Amino acid sequence: MSDVKTFEFNWGGRPLKIEIGEVAKQANGACLVTYGESMVLSAVCSKASETTQDFFPLMVLYQEKLYAAGKIPGGFLRREGRASEHETLTSRLIDRPIRPLFKEGFSDEVQIVNTVLSSDPNCSTEMAAMLGSSIALMVSDIPFEGPIAGVHVGYVDGEYILNPTPEQVLKSTISLTVAGTKDAINMVEAGAAEVSEDEMHKALVFGHKSIIELCNFQLEIQKACGKEKVKPLLFETDPLIDKAVREYSEENLIKAIRIEDKLERYAAIDKVNEETIEHFMSRIFTKQLGDIVVEDIETKNAYKAQVTHILDNILYEEVRKMIAVEKIRPDGRKIDEIRPLSSRVDVLPRAHGSALFTRGQTQSLGVTTLGALNENQIIDGLGLEDTKRFMFHYNFPQFSVGETGRYGAPGRREIGHGALAERALSYVIPDEETFPYTIRVVSEILESNGSSSQASICSGTLSLMAAGVPIKAPVAGIAMGLITYKDDYTILTDIQGLEDHLGDMDFKVAGTRKGITALQMDIKIRGITYEILAEALSQAKNGRFEILDHMATTINEVRPDLSLYAPKVKMIRINPDKIKEVIGAGGKVINQIIEENNGVKIDIEQDGRVYVMHQEIKYVDSTLKLIEDLVREVEINHIYTGTVKRIEAYGVFVELWPGAEGLCHISKLAKEHVNKCEDIVSIGDSIIVKCIKINEKGQIDLSRKDALIEAEKKDKKTKQDGEIETN
Repeated sequence: MSDVKTFEFNWGGRPLKIEIGEVAKQANGACLVTYGESMVLSAVCSKASETTQDFFPLMVLYQEKLYAAGKIPGGFLRREGRASEHETLTSRLIDRPIRPLFKEGFSDEVQIVNTVLSSDPNCSTEMAAMLGSSIALMVSDIPFEGPIAGVHVGYVDGEYILNPTPEQVLKSTISLTVAGTKDAINMVEAGAAEVSEDEMHKALVFGHKSIIELCNFQLEIQKACGKEKVKPLLFETDPLIDKAVREYSEENLIKAIRIEDKLERYAAIDKVNEETIEHFMSRIFTKQLGDIVVEDIETKNAYKAQVTHILDNILYEEVRKMIAVEKIRPDGRKIDEIRPLSSRVDVLPRAHGSALFTRGQTQSLGVTTLGALNENQIIDGLGLEDTKRFMFHYNFPQFSVGETGRYGAPGRREIGHGALAERALSYVIPDEETFPYTIRVVSEILESNGSSSQASICSGTLSLMAAGVPIKAPVAGIAMGLITYKDDYTILTDIQGLEDHLGDMDFKVAGTRKGITALQMDIKIRGITYEILAEALSQAKNGRFEILDHMATTINEVRPDLSLYAPKVKMIRINPDKIKEVIGAGGKVINQIIEENNGVKIDIEQDGRVYVMHQEIKYVDSTLKLIEDLVREVEINHIYTGTVKRIEAYGVFVELWPGAEGLCHISKLAKEHVNKCEDIVSIGDSIIVKCIKINEKGQIDLSRKDALIEAEKKDKKTKQDGEIETN
């Protein structure tokens, strides 16, 4: 315990404590982060690469233990299983700002594991895990060139708030996660209630100020207990091999790169690459450039990796030079030009809403499905939210890029793209009071050449409008790119796959005409300046408006009616004390209602909201009438039309509606004297009665006599009013 080092910091008005040296001591680096009453253990391990490879195998895990919030996991096994969507998204969130801060060519395997041990809703475990990941790397011997840090930013009543509480989040018009280094921002994830570009830019600047403080705090920790960094073994190419490969292939590869059509371009590039690899795999060059036959398979693989890497470098250099210097994009577009747009709705005849949106060689089929509120998604996690009624799912089949590949459960990329589209549209989805449905939108990517997540937002919007979902405003998305070249830079509108792969930034912006609803930024360099951020936001706004103009030509307003195949829903409110009367003993009453109305779905909330759903509206209406009758309360002095159900010597029993029956005494049956009830009414007659009394037992006294007198007075007044009007 004497080796334990503790560091404290005030983070957004809440205490932050970092402990190093007590737990996970066999890891390369580890720390225990305590933020308020949230606790996260972050540990990092590294393994030297056994083979020569030109990629960096970094794995980041964020895992929530439900005991951290005093919960027992759901499901049959009652233990944590596969990662939830939230855990997957948080893992990606931490990975993205960390990855660019390892040297190019570093290929050792690195794993960062963040385990949530205690969860305080007011102190973000996600941001604690991101901070812990950076600290664990900083104090380890792994050659990480950080630190990085991340913060949440909210915007409530004109003020920016650091790491807002759940209560503040509900009031906030911005939900921003921003990460970066001391010098620049390098990751952004945001949702917003149609805020302006200026407000979002100020939120980014506000968040970065706190990031700078956290980075300085980490440097103090590293100075106090950090290990000496190992010298990284980097993947490098032999200058002689580089020269030979360029002489052999560069001219033909540049010609292939400048083909405008994606499939033709990639086919030509692949042909040059295959010919080059085949040529060089049959020999290896010594310092004297003599041919040597290589028998060792590992040496062959290393040699092939070098040739492949050089070919990739030629591609990287040429595309960037074309864009930055010549201002020419691979497909011939201008820097701020959007690819050709086309779209249509009602693609699928049986779906509740569908739309096909195409931007260049990227195509998304958006499909909207409406369901009952009890079909919402149940969330088994540490957060306060336990259900979700709006879901957006993104599917990326391999045929969309003309390839074969793995099929199975959605991967991190699919989950991430779906979450981004869901966030962008969530701010325009009507609340359940206005539109009492569970809503699911699915994007099937049928063709892809970059920006498929933003195409999904567009197709999703169109399908929602076609389905009759009363969204607040149409949403469009666009992806911006960045190419830095020496001291200059170029911002690209609507990047395609090659520009994304070889560029420095993928900056996705979605929103309405009024403002931004979602933002996501990933960069491959160490960071970008505030000026570039502002310029990219402004350029994205122009592109977004152009796409919204196109979408309006396809469908310019939400349809007033739902699809014939969509379930119909209506909602009423009843006294919560009457819920038991609707359900009945053992569910007898509600089950009878469901049976009589062709299997109608009924959802009853504890606050008295009753939702009724069926494919045919007539069953919805008849069900609501039955429920209203069950919970209606008779009012004194109110006149009703009822049915005579039973006749006794002392009076008649009148049913006002099923479950509500009262006695009209013989003395109250008519204005004149009545000898026998049968002289006035018969069983089954419909008569008007007035409620004159309800006793302590709930028994109802009715009067036909009073009802007739009141009706006569009303008729007389109506006639008088008519005569006055005539005169």
